[in-house]
Amino acid sequence: MTDTQAAPDLKLPTDVDSAPDPQNTTLLAKVGFLLCALYSAWHLYVLNIAPLETWAFRIMHIAGALILGFVLSSALSVRPAQESGQSSRLSVGLGVLSLIATTLALGSVLAAMWFFEPGQSAPPEWTLAIFGWTLAGGTLLAVVTGWVYPARQNQLPISDIALIIATLASFGFVLFSLDTLSLRLRAGTPFADPNNGWAAFAIVVLIAEMTRRVAGMALVVIALVFIAYAFMGPWMPGFLEHRGYDAKRFFTYVFTDNGVLGPTTAVSSTYIILFIVFAAFLQSSKVGDYFVNFSFAVAGRARGGPAKVSVLASGLMGMINGTSAGNVVSTGSLTIPLMKKVGYRPQSAGAIEAAASTGGQIMPPIMGAGAFIMAEITGIPYTELVVAALIPAILYFASIYLMVDFEASRTGMRGMRADELPRLKDLIRQVYLFLPIVILIGALFAGYSVIRAGTLAIASAAVVSWLTPYRMGPRQIYEALGLGGRMCIQIITVCACAGLIVGVISLTGVGARFSNLLFDLAQQSTLLALIFAMMIAIILGMGMPTTAAYAVAASVVAPGLIEIGIKPLVAHFFVFYFAVVSAITPPVALAAYAGAAIAGSEPMRTSVTSFKVGLAAFIVPFMFFYSPGLLMEAPWYIILRNMVTALVGVYMLAGSVQGWFIGPAGPVIRLILLAGALCMISGSWQTDLIGIAIGGTLLFRGLQISRKTA
Repeated sequence: MTDTQAAPDLKLPTDVDSAPDPQNTTLLAKVGFLLCALYSAWHLYVLNIAPLETWAFRIMHIAGALILGFVLSSALSVRPAQESGQSSRLSVGLGVLSLIATTLALGSVLAAMWFFEPGQSAPPEWTLAIFGWTLAGGTLLAVVTGWVYPARQNQLPISDIALIIATLASFGFVLFSLDTLSLRLRAGTPFADPNNGWAAFAIVVLIAEMTRRVAGMALVVIALVFIAYAFMGPWMPGFLEHRGYDAKRFFTYVFTDNGVLGPTTAVSSTYIILFIVFAAFLQSSKVGDYFVNFSFAVAGRARGGPAKVSVLASGLMGMINGTSAGNVVSTGSLTIPLMKKVGYRPQSAGAIEAAASTGGQIMPPIMGAGAFIMAEITGIPYTELVVAALIPAILYFASIYLMVDFEASRTGMRGMRADELPRLKDLIRQVYLFLPIVILIGALFAGYSVIRAGTLAIASAAVVSWLTPYRMGPRQIYEALGLGGRMCIQIITVCACAGLIVGVISLTGVGARFSNLLFDLAQQSTLLALIFAMMIAIILGMGMPTTAAYAVAASVVAPGLIEIGIKPLVAHFFVFYFAVVSAITPPVALAAYAGAAIAGSEPMRTSVTSFKVGLAAFIVPFMFFYSPGLLMEAPWYIILRNMVTALVGVYMLAGSVQGWFIGPAGPVIRLILLAGALCMISGSWQTDLIGIAIGGTLLFRGLQISRKTA
């Protein structure tokens, strides 16, 4: 954006802008986008009109995401074409072999279905004689071929076709087995047929491969470590030791309601995909642009304006975005260059956007996707979680805003000029564009189910667009559905992979043993147990998207916190916050790395700076442990006192970190400010009074100094 650009031209570079144009894309991309639109529409139909049996729905949900992923990972590839003709011939040969093997496996399933007659206990034995080894061998060969010879851009290699067929064969067999082979998908009930073990093995491989493509190796490596742990239990030290499990027991357990088909998939197949489609409708209807423009109009002229815009816009957009890094990319490509323009260092610009975007995951009412998993695991109504999250979200964003403001004051930054910004007066006339969010909140608190409320919000986004130049007709609705389907591939795959890890934790009982360890620590010091739980939650979350990070940490850490007497709501919010902020915690900070890429800064320095900017997020969970009023778990007057004193503590913490409190703050003043901020953690009136006294004294001192120097 140049200095002379008209304010209304501010434009959020959302994923909609990269949605395939039927006139300008390859046939493969067109087909992939059509499949994505059908996938989204199918979910809306099943969730609202024609419900399916639970297990069948979850199985088809994962299978559909994998098929879409294998189609689109090639269509959207930016890898250069291979140069070696020999390598190309070899890859084709290996691909053909994997295709033949997986096709034989699929043919076995189709033959079993064809020759199975009602009243039989099982299909003829010969139909499935070659199913297991052809499926496993073909799947592994196709995966290895894809590693060695990556797909060319806009091409669907034979090995990926083999993986699509393997997906159809493995998931198709499981669906067929639901009725014909007395398959039970609840934990503790063994599969009735050995071929189910082969199908589960292939599914695990397929999930791991798709996770590698859409989320990187970090989560795959963590999953492989947990899988190896299931087999190596007898050789593990201390509380990690267990009796170990064979392959049949393992693969028939992880594909149950305690593993891949458990809470993570239950949530991704309902709430998550629903709200991803909602986010796609908001973007397609340009309501997302309005959120950003509104943020510019409100905060753009303040000192360090673009950074404050980043805080507001990332909070609004982040709550409907499933990942912190995705939020950085969508809003940061606009706000980061503007922050650099007004004087922020590149690493500060990237760090501020990363911290603000990460906070979007804890912003009610949608809170990314982790809140839906929390509701599923704890059984606490979603509306109660939304209310409980309100004050902690205010504290987090207040802290980042103050960090930004103090840095702008310390360095003398300016805001943006009026001619660079949208006019607030014009935007207020379009305030009806907030209606989809208002309708969502209103429907939830009116007693509608989350699914029904989300569907109403989707419909309202389309209707509201009719009052703007960006009317959503059939083509725009198709594009929104396609975009929603494409956006959900990553998070559905990640949830399935997280289900593998959760399944190992449940199978081996390591979560219970970790609970005992926390209980022993709590006998010495509750604070020590909390710090240890914090470290484990952050370590487990490093390199993972938010949803997977929380799902895994909730399985390991939350039960231990509950065991030592912490209420389930507090325990899960404690874990949730640290799983979220793992995205800005060095050394592996995905959101900070995304911000660094846009800002052109050094990733590690950016992650350290983002950790500093988001420091309050590491303090707030301890605050609501000692002061449950911050989660609305107290009478109103205690809630009010806790909120006010916590805001004072956040104010002093920001001053201590940035070295600015009314004016420059030296090392001694910064230490005193830090001590005052820490006094606000316990929530008792004695420590609150000490903290307020410290803050008031320093405030009075700063005002006196500023008057003398004026």
